[in-house]
Amino acid sequence: MSNATTLDLPFPSRSNPHRAFVGRPHRDWLLRHDGLVATLSLSAYEKWDVPRLAAFTSPDSPAEDLALAADLLSFYFLFDDRFDSELGRAPAQVAEICTRLTGLLHGEGPAPDARTPVERAFADLWDRSTRGMSARWRARSAYNWEWYFACHPAEAAGRLSGHLPDRESYLALRRGTAAMETLFDMVERLNHFELPQEVLHFPEFRRLRQLAADIPSFTNDVHSYTQELARGDVANMVMIVCEERGGTPAEAAVQVMSEAQTMVDRFVELSSEVPGICDVLGLDPAARAAAHRYVDGLASWISGYHRWEIDTGRYER
Repeated sequence: MSNATTLDLPFPSRSNPHRAFVGRPHRDWLLRHDGLVATLSLSAYEKWDVPRLAAFTSPDSPAEDLALAADLLSFYFLFDDRFDSELGRAPAQVAEICTRLTGLLHGEGPAPDARTPVERAFADLWDRSTRGMSARWRARSAYNWEWYFACHPAEAAGRLSGHLPDRESYLALRRGTAAMETLFDMVERLNHFELPQEVLHFPEFRRLRQLAADIPSFTNDVHSYTQELARGDVANMVMIVCEERGGTPAEAAVQVMSEAQTMVDRFVELSSEVPGICDVLGLDPAARAAAHRYVDGLASWISGYHRWEIDTGRYER
């Protein structure tokens, strides 16, 4: 489509030193939950190199937590891919699947012996993710997972209609299905700290989080455009820019990457305000360190995902 598929990122490119120790545990987890992989072969899946993505986006996590990160990332990808079939055009069926999964967050889901393979995999991930975390964190994470699951029926409805959404509607849906809020919750879990609520919800931090969530969504739409076009997806920013501005898909891809770069630049500007925010809030050393670690975690997600998506086998044409 376009050669303009990379961003100028000022963040250091880092990888977790435990990367080499995660491949086998992650493969074993997939084999234990083989029903999560629908029609994809394990050899095809391994070309995606999900442990590499985990290492890029969680460069400071201990080995056990890095394995959890890899398992979680595989769930997002493989769960999303289940809807590339006709199931993805059946909103009522998708809603039933997602409602059952949401129930597991609140202790209301199916009993262990009545769970589907996807439900068993998610129950395992949710149990491991919440260990050692506060009730406040668990409530927040549960809400963000519910948001993620609840957006899939709407995405299925969009595929069924075949109508291209406008930009506002796209963003409302994409910010749910991208699952970035759940991933940013895991920045805390995978690095063993929690962000004070006055920091988490401070306006500049909310904006940092939104930018960090939107940047990968925009660049992903460029890299996955060809696949999504072929299967009839309509929630793609390249398609929307083509509709807004006219021109070719290659020209639209350049525009989408330009918008993502503008968001990167704004993220950097806001990051420079973090020390002042810590001063204004009168944070103690531990809370101040948590604030900086959180912003570093968001930056690692921006740079790590982009580094991975450029050459992963997941988006091979």
